[in-house]
Amino acid sequence: MLKNPAGDLGVLFDWDGVIIDSSRQHEESWERLAVEEKSALPADHFKVGFGKKNEWIIPNLLRWTEDAAEVRRLSLRKEALYREIIIQRGLEALPGVHVFLERLREGGVPTCIGSSTHRENITAILGVLKFEGLFGDMVTSEDVTHGKPHPDVFLKAAVKTGVPPARCVVFEDAFAGIEAGHAGGMKVVGVATTHPAEALAGKVHRVVTRLDELTVADLRALVSSAGL
Repeated sequence: MLKNPAGDLGVLFDWDGVIIDSSRQHEESWERLAVEEKSALPADHFKVGFGKKNEWIIPNLLRWTEDAAEVRRLSLRKEALYREIIIQRGLEALPGVHVFLERLREGGVPTCIGSSTHRENITAILGVLKFEGLFGDMVTSEDVTHGKPHPDVFLKAAVKTGVPPARCVVFEDAFAGIEAGHAGGMKVVGVATTHPAEALAGKVHRVVTRLDELTVADLRALVSSAGL
């Protein structure tokens, strides 16, 4: 079995749209929060804010408040509503995810989640999916000051794998996350869930519709290649 020689490969995952698809649950949680707060949502708020932190969305996109304490209260309430929806309805991983994660584990490839999602959300869903132990670590919204498209989340995730950023592959579905991966000097695989493959082409090093299209050998070849 080929292990990870000299830390030559690390794999970093965005969460929503890559491992799971709970975009509808997230959108509904914003809608429920707006009703609770008697506040309006811009028509395109979910598309514009996709992949970004609540702490940016609430003051800059929704323009509900700029007060830091109130932004935090609203952010935490939105995530609590999201978890309520997940618990009520359940959730499944995207096709091919479990097979691919097992493939990486068997290959000795270190992995880390790098997401704008709150840690409590990911931890809860890992339990629902019975995915505990399939990821080496995680970096979440609480761990970074600057959200995507800033590369902080992926740079910190790379540190947790022990692999240099240039030898890491980022799996992303959102344009903000794709930009973050490039800004971190990493190879980026675009997952055609949120956006169609043709919209991702030319913006990433590889496009897939499901993760298990790739092997560990494919990823090693990718980090050794140059350019897009």
